[in-house]
Amino acid sequence: MKLQQLLTALFSSVLLVIGATAALAQPVMAFHPGELWPDADGNHIQAHGGGIIKIKNTYYWYGEQRTRGLDTSFRYVSCYASTDLLHWKFQGNALQAADPENLGYGWILERPKVYYNEKTGKYVMYFHLDNRSYKVARVGIAVSDRPTGPFKYVKSFRPLDHESRDIGQFIDDDGAAYLVFEDRPYGFRIAKLSADYMSLEKEMCLVKEHMEGGAIVHYDGLYYAIGSALTGWRANPNKYATAPSLEGPWSDFKDIAPPQANTYGAQSTMMIKVTGKKKTTIIFMGDIWKPRTQWESTYLWMPVEIGEGKLWVPEPKPWTLDMETGENEIKKN
Repeated sequence: MKLQQLLTALFSSVLLVIGATAALAQPVMAFHPGELWPDADGNHIQAHGGGIIKIKNTYYWYGEQRTRGLDTSFRYVSCYASTDLLHWKFQGNALQAADPENLGYGWILERPKVYYNEKTGKYVMYFHLDNRSYKVARVGIAVSDRPTGPFKYVKSFRPLDHESRDIGQFIDDDGAAYLVFEDRPYGFRIAKLSADYMSLEKEMCLVKEHMEGGAIVHYDGLYYAIGSALTGWRANPNKYATAPSLEGPWSDFKDIAPPQANTYGAQSTMMIKVTGKKKTTIIFMGDIWKPRTQWESTYLWMPVEIGEGKLWVPEPKPWTLDMETGENEIKKN
């Protein structure tokens, strides 16, 4: 009986692997939130907790490289390139770093975000840098002359002398660059980067909510900020608030999806604005974490319903995006 059970379990595992491989081999025709997302080489995209910038007509997606079997003495930041946000080509690991500050076993590099500084011609990467107990609470900075790297580690610090764990990035319509960072127990802060992006110049405000995974978008005269409750790997009901400026005042926070859905299993990391000839689409960009098999963690990208102070992430379904017109279409089935 035990042998039969073993064979049944083995057969199920083989079917699961075959199914996943077949899914990755299919051509990508639409966004499929929560599913494995193959890159141009057929491998699941590894860009977790990431951020995206656009340089001319190319988007660059940076994230935590979680491929199975990596050398655990290093931390890696992956880089992917795309012109349509759907089809991505792996550009290699933009950063490969050994423990830069003697943080010890299990040191942490999370949520990488890259900014391009037109004045200096440098690409500046920010990330959460910490030890395994999350007591260091700093940001690290690495710099490159190219969007794909290699990035070279430069320094770490506490932004404006505040603790910093989860970080997010925001680039306003006027090109001004900001860092969003969680400062427990006070809330999350929004701060403007210095002229060379190598430090923070000014704190815009403290949003007094105990949240992480901060993401901001500017739409139709209002700023919308999204945050995730402090529940670690477990998903929770993400919420949003609005303000007429980054300085505030910020409204009360409201749910972005049915609270019982726990943001459909995802945690916010960024909002992407695609402005076309006919419409502007705002994409909620979230991570569906699988802590025990991190290389299988997926992504939830959905176009949000937004306007007049309201923001809502609809139930995840396959959808398409026309980059020229800015229009999106959510599939009915």
